[in-house]
Amino acid sequence: MNLATWVERNGRRRRDAPALAVGDEVHATWAQFAERVAAAATGLRDRGLAPGDRVAILMRNRPEYLEAQFAAWHAGLVAVPVNARLHREEIAYVLGHSGTSLVLTDEEHLDDVGPLEESVESVRSVLVVPGPGWDALLGADAMPLVDRAADDPAWLFYTSGTTGRPKGATLTHGNLLMASLSYYADIGPVAEEDCVLHAAPLSHGSGLYGLPHVAKGAASVFPASGALDGPELLTLLARWRGMSFFAAPIMVTRLAGDPALAGADLSGLKTIIYGGAPMYLADLEQALETFGPRLAQIYGQGETPMTITGLSMADHADRDHPRWRARMQGVGFPRTDVEVRVVDLDDGELPPGEAGEVVVRGRVVMAGYWDQPEETAETMRGGWLHTGDVGSFDDDGFLTLHDRSKDLIISGGMNIYPREVEEALMTHPGVRSVAVVGRYDPEWGEAVVAFVVPDDPAPTAADLDRTCLDRIARYKRPKEYHFVEALPTNNYGKVLKRELRQRFTDGPPPQQR
Repeated sequence: MNLATWVERNGRRRRDAPALAVGDEVHATWAQFAERVAAAATGLRDRGLAPGDRVAILMRNRPEYLEAQFAAWHAGLVAVPVNARLHREEIAYVLGHSGTSLVLTDEEHLDDVGPLEESVESVRSVLVVPGPGWDALLGADAMPLVDRAADDPAWLFYTSGTTGRPKGATLTHGNLLMASLSYYADIGPVAEEDCVLHAAPLSHGSGLYGLPHVAKGAASVFPASGALDGPELLTLLARWRGMSFFAAPIMVTRLAGDPALAGADLSGLKTIIYGGAPMYLADLEQALETFGPRLAQIYGQGETPMTITGLSMADHADRDHPRWRARMQGVGFPRTDVEVRVVDLDDGELPPGEAGEVVVRGRVVMAGYWDQPEETAETMRGGWLHTGDVGSFDDDGFLTLHDRSKDLIISGGMNIYPREVEEALMTHPGVRSVAVVGRYDPEWGEAVVAFVVPDDPAPTAADLDRTCLDRIARYKRPKEYHFVEALPTNNYGKVLKRELRQRFTDGPPPQQR
C-alpha cells in the first residue's frame, strides 16, 4: 500500500474540507492538497527520478513540507526527512549516504543546502520550496498513484549512532501503516473533524504522529509563529477543535507554566503526546494540573517509529493507583503492535524485576539500516531489535528504564551521542583526550558536558566552542567544559563515564577554565 493513497482518497471524499492550514488560514482543502501532490509527483518524475530514488526534505514546518513528502510517495520515491538543525557537514553526510538525488529546501536553509549540490556526488539538484521551481512542479499534469508494496522503503529516518555517524533506519510503507494503526489502538481514535498541530519538527515525532490524522482526513495545522506559546495555542483552539499534537517534554513544561493557560478553556484540546526524553515528576504534575487528563507518553526509537511502550491518558489519570507516582517515572506497557522483552547478555529473557536490555519485534520495526548490513545484523540479531536501553518489567508488565547503555544524551528532546561531540573536539590540536557526558538540567532535561585533558598549548572554552560550531549542530555543543589532568579509566583503558557523572553529585565540580 502506498501511503499517498490517503491523500488521494480524502481528496475525493472530503473535497472541500480543510486539509492544511497556517494559523487561522486554510492553505489547501483536501481536493487542493490531492491535486498539488499528484502534480508535484509528475514534476518529480519529470526530473529524471524513478521509483525507489531518494528525495530529501529539509525545511521548517510548513504546509509545503507535507505536500513534498506525499508527492514523493505518490511518485514511488523514498522521502529522507533531514533535521533542519543539523550542521552543513552533517547534512552532507546524510545526503551522500542515502544517495539522495533531489533536495527540497526552503529559503531559510538554502545557504546550508545550496552548496551541497556541487559537493555531494549523488545530488543532482536543489529546489527551493516555495519558489518558481516548486510552482513549475505544481503546474504539471497529475500522474496516477504508483503502486508500492508493504516492504518498499518510504522514509529514511537518520538517527545518531554510537560510532559518531548517523544511521538511516529504513521505514517501509508497511512500517508506517502499522505505526498509524497503533495510534488508534493505544492513544485514541481520530475523527475527520479533528486536527493535528505541528509544533515539533516534521522530520521527527510530529511527522510520524501526523500520519494517522492524514489517514482519517483530519486537518494538519501549523502555528503561524513557527513556534507555540500559551496565547497562540488558545487562538488556535478557538478555530480548530479536537486538537492533538506531539511535543518534547521541555515544550510541554513551558506551555504548562504559561500564565495565559491558567484557568483557560482547553475544551478543544484532545491529546498531547510527549516523548523523546524523560519528564520529571514535578513537571508532569504541573502539566496534568494545567491540561487535565490529556497527556499520553510514548517510548520508541526511530528504528521502531515511536511505538515500544506507552503511558495512556487513562494511566495518567489513574492517580488512585498505589504506584502512580512510580509509574509516571516509567515508560508504561508494551504497545498493541509489538512484543517487548528484557534480556541478558546472551539474549535470554529475564524475569520481572531483573534489569537487562530492552528488545522489541513487530511489523512496525524497521526493515534495517540503509546500506549498513553489518549494523543491521547486529541490531536485529535473532529477529529482535536491540534498543541499547536497559530496563526491567514489574509483575504487571510495566516497563521502567534504568539507563541508556549507548550513553545517549537527550537535551530538549533532541538526541545527542557523546561520540559525535568527542570526535569534533578531538580535531582541536590542544585536546589530548576528551569524554562527553550528560548532566541533569532543570530546563533542558540534560546538558552536554565535556571533560577535556588539554595538550600544550591548552585551548580555552571559547576555542572549543568554535571547533564544535565548525563541525556539528549548535545544539550538540557542550554547555560546560571541565579541564582535568586525566580521565578515569578501567584496567582495559575504557573511560569510566559513570565516575564523571558522579562528580556532579559527589562534591564540587572540577576546576573550569
